[in-house]
Amino acid sequence: MNKLRFRSGQVQLRKLRVDANSQVAPGDLLWLDGNVARPASEFTWDTDLATTQSSFAAAFVGIAHQASGVGETLPISVDVGTQSVYEMDVSPAAYEFGQPLGPDENLSTLMSQQLETCLAQNAIARSAEFTAGTVATLRVTLASAFSTSSTNAQAVIG
Repeated sequence: MNKLRFRSGQVQLRKLRVDANSQVAPGDLLWLDGNVARPASEFTWDTDLATTQSSFAAAFVGIAHQASGVGETLPISVDVGTQSVYEMDVSPAAYEFGQPLGPDENLSTLMSQQLETCLAQNAIARSAEFTAGTVATLRVTLASAFSTSSTNAQAVIG
C-alpha cells in the first residue's frame, strides 16, 4: 500500500530510530520496541486478535511519515500527535463518529496500514467521521501511547 494520506490537523513529528531489520513505509502504524520503531506487521501475535491489539496499543507510537529500508538505522519522522487526521484503509463496514479502531489482521499478523473496529481499551485510533454505508477508507485520528493528550487507554506516564 505505502500510502500516507494526511488530511488535516496538527502534526507532531518526532524523530525515531528504526530497527535495522525492519522495512517501514510512509503510512505504517509503528510501535516502540525498546528504543527502536517497528511496523505493526512485526508485532508478536499473542493468543487472539483482541489480546494482540491490547498489547500493541500499549506500545503504539504513531504513523510513519518517512520510509526506512532494511539495513537503514537513521531516524525517521513519525507523527505522535492526536489532532492530525489521516485517511486510512479499513475493513469494509459502516462506521460511527468516534468508533474505536485497532490494527486489522491477516493470518495472525497485524497489518501495518489497515484498521478495523475493536474494543475501546484496545484502540489506537478513532473514526473522525460517520459513514452512511460500507466504506474501505476512513478518516481517523490516532492515539499514541506516548502522548499525554492521547485517548489511548493503554497510555501511561512514568
